[in-house]
Amino acid sequence: MSQITGWDSFHDTFAKELGFPEFYGRNMNAWIDCLTYENDGMTAYPVPPGDILTLQLLDCREFRARCPEIYEALIDCTAFVNWSRIELGDRPILALSYR
Repeated sequence: MSQITGWDSFHDTFAKELGFPEFYGRNMNAWIDCLTYENDGMTAYPVPPGDILTLQLLDCREFRARCPEIYEALIDCTAFVNWSRIELGDRPILALSYR
């Protein structure tokens, strides 16, 4: 997470690491959409049925101190993705791992 210093670098990092489409909107609504509908071509790495995508956050304490708003948004939006999927009749797919 050391490469994340603001919203632009947050979206750059996740778009690259998860393979979001070229039309990714670079905001948290678009982030939620990409992960809620990941099996519809919204990521380069769809999660197989029954599996969980674990987002491993390295240097998490420093990230939290450096970017508290982004840190809180990441937690809230991860939970929202899982809730949205449940509402759609799908399984939750995201977990966060902190180091």
